[in-house]
Amino acid sequence: MTTASSRPTAGPGPAKHPHSLGFRIRRRTAIVSRWLHIYLSMVSFAIVLFFAATGLTLNHPDWFTGHEQTAHFKGTVPAALLHPTAGSQPDKLAIAELLRRNHKISGAVSDFRVDDSQIAVSFKGPGYTADAFIDPATGLYDLTETRSGFVAVVNDLHRGQATGKVWSAVIDASAILLCLVSLTGLILIWFIHKRRTAGLTLAVLGAILCYLAYRLFIP
Repeated sequence: MTTASSRPTAGPGPAKHPHSLGFRIRRRTAIVSRWLHIYLSMVSFAIVLFFAATGLTLNHPDWFTGHEQTAHFKGTVPAALLHPTAGSQPDKLAIAELLRRNHKISGAVSDFRVDDSQIAVSFKGPGYTADAFIDPATGLYDLTETRSGFVAVVNDLHRGQATGKVWSAVIDASAILLCLVSLTGLILIWFIHKRRTAGLTLAVLGAILCYLAYRLFIP
């Protein structure tokens, strides 16, 4: 005679084996994503914070005014640099270096124009310009140097304006890092089952709000 207590009971349904290939892939993906998200966030912390803060200063230039400083200088360029040989063009490199050395100019040469009545040399850097106008007949020049202050410097760094190839590469690298941080965060939320729906819903909602702001409020 079989009693109720001795009857076989139905056990739970088949569980996914912790050593199956699918389980191991999911687990490894979650671990790698978490590792990348943490350390990429730390590596890119300073540069992402910089671009976030300077986005604010760029969007509100009226908050930071009155820091521009202008200086005027005069001098003479030797005739040997203006006319190295009869009928030849001015020695552009030597003239630029002369001006840079005499007035501690920090920008790169952005323009060098030569005509019969005037030679114009322009230097540009982040938050900085210097323009020299040289009389080719006498060698006399007037130079105006403008320093626009710290906020103008960081704004130009944000835009990559007059910053050179190395800083351009820094901007590219920061953009790639920010994309990776965002993507690894999205992957991580997928593996947090209790918060997956809420997290993905908020991500979609944020994208929709940005799109609506663009469509509805930008002429």
